[in-house]
Amino acid sequence: MDRIGPEVERELARGGSRDALPLAAITSAWSAAVGETVARQAWPLRIGRDGTLHIATSSSTWAFELDRLASEILGRLEAGLGVSQTPSKLRFSVGPIPEPETPDENAPATSSVPPVPTPEDIDAAEAAAAVIDDPDLRELVARAARASLAKARSGRHF
Repeated sequence: MDRIGPEVERELARGGSRDALPLAAITSAWSAAVGETVARQAWPLRIGRDGTLHIATSSSTWAFELDRLASEILGRLEAGLGVSQTPSKLRFSVGPIPEPETPDENAPATSSVPPVPTPEDIDAAEAAAAVIDDPDLRELVARAARASLAKARSGRHF
């Protein structure tokens, strides 16, 4: 029985997706190679003609830091994929990152209901905004201050 892999690769190459199967292998090994935290901030996008793996990051800071770890990441990919499937080098730049499949278990639970300000929060917010002459602006600042004080008191991170 013949393997279907070479036939699929040939058809993908005709359509311009020559790197689809190698990229699939890399994305399967990515989280194990870099860890869940990094995988939420950086994700393999494509393999260049020269064998460079282009990786999207959530920020330029992540791109900079991961670039400094490129040789270590390549070593881990090689350990997981083997020499033949490991890209020749890595290139990090800001780009689209897929949403995580499951929520981070360590992240604090959030609610769509905002925290309710206490009477003390309301008094402090009104006092802070009292010096503003424009009544519309004064109300906006007071409302923002009430929400900020209630959030700080609740300990929520959103």
